[in-house]
Amino acid sequence: MIEKADAQELLVDFIISLDGYASAEGWPGWWGLQGPEYLRWLAEQPERDWTLLMGAKTYRQMAGFVALRDDPEAGFSAEEEASIEEVAEARKVVFSSSLKQPLALPNTEVINGDAVEAVAELKRSGASPMRTVGSLSVCRALLAAGLVDRFRVVLFPVITGKTGSERIYDQYPDVALELVESRTFDGRLQLLEYVPTVLAAPPGAAAP
Repeated sequence: MIEKADAQELLVDFIISLDGYASAEGWPGWWGLQGPEYLRWLAEQPERDWTLLMGAKTYRQMAGFVALRDDPEAGFSAEEEASIEEVAEARKVVFSSSLKQPLALPNTEVINGDAVEAVAELKRSGASPMRTVGSLSVCRALLAAGLVDRFRVVLFPVITGKTGSERIYDQYPDVALELVESRTFDGRLQLLEYVPTVLAAPPGAAAP
């Protein structure tokens, strides 16, 4: 396991359904439950303050949103347009062996090597804190390597058992979570932020 560096912080950041899915077929974005308080909070988290880490699939999704930001038929709210603009301008690191130049978005660095090694180096020498965007396998690898300083979820009050896709916690190690922040948005969405500790074995069990 790679030891956490003292320099730049790494935040793993998810929005999830109650049953642990990142998205669901047929449901709108944010499961249609985003409210004004949550959207204001998002606007107060400027992407330019972070280096955004993601895989190729997430990057292509973000590029698609950016391409549609000026299309009135896309139906983006003013808050969503502002968030998309922030993503477009933020520094982005993408872990991919398939993305080729020219890239769709500015301020993008592509790394086709090992994500764990690359992020460990970014924590030592990077110029800004980092947070993940989607990219479940990248997040899982970074957490298992002990590189994650904060683990944050915004919990949406839906169960998408029939339509849910992208189960977030499958193949995760056992992890102890110390709650350091909590908040409720619009009377229904819950933000939970933790300091994670990867466990070698469940509490009370002998380590392998």
